[in-house]
Amino acid sequence: MFFGEYSYKVDEKGRVPLPPKFRRELKEGVILAKGMGEKCIAIYSIAEWKRLSDSLAAKAVTPANLRKLNRAIFGSAFSASFDGQGRITLPYSLREHAGIADTAIVVGANNRIELWSEDQWKPEKTSAEEQASQIIESFGV
Repeated sequence: MFFGEYSYKVDEKGRVPLPPKFRRELKEGVILAKGMGEKCIAIYSIAEWKRLSDSLAAKAVTPANLRKLNRAIFGSAFSASFDGQGRITLPYSLREHAGIADTAIVVGANNRIELWSEDQWKPEKTSAEEQASQIIESFGV
C-alpha cells in the first residue's frame, strides 16, 4: 500500500527519486503508464501491473474494444528500474502527458503511485478532498 505526498525535483535527464519506503516494495522494477483519464503518470509494481492485465483480459468486452483498450493502456506504458540513487527515468512522452517539468509531486494512491505536475495536482487534490466524504458516504460507511 502506498500513501503520502512528496515533492521531488526532476533532473535534466528526466529522472526523479521515489521515497525510500516506496522503493522497498518496488525492488523488481516498475511500470509507468498514463493516468487513466487524468493528467498524471501512474506507477505500478510488476505484480500490480500483472493483476491489472489479468483483470482486463477477463472482462466481457468485444475483441475490438479489448484491442483498443490494450493499445491505449499498454501501448504507452514503459518499464523502469531504480538507479543507484533511487531514481527512475520518466520517458518524455509521459512527462509531456502529465505536464511534469522540473518538479514532480509523488502521491501514494493505495495500490499505485501517481506523479503529478504541481499545477495539475493542486486542483486535483482540492477536488478529491472535497468529494471524498461524499464518496465514502455513498459506500454506506
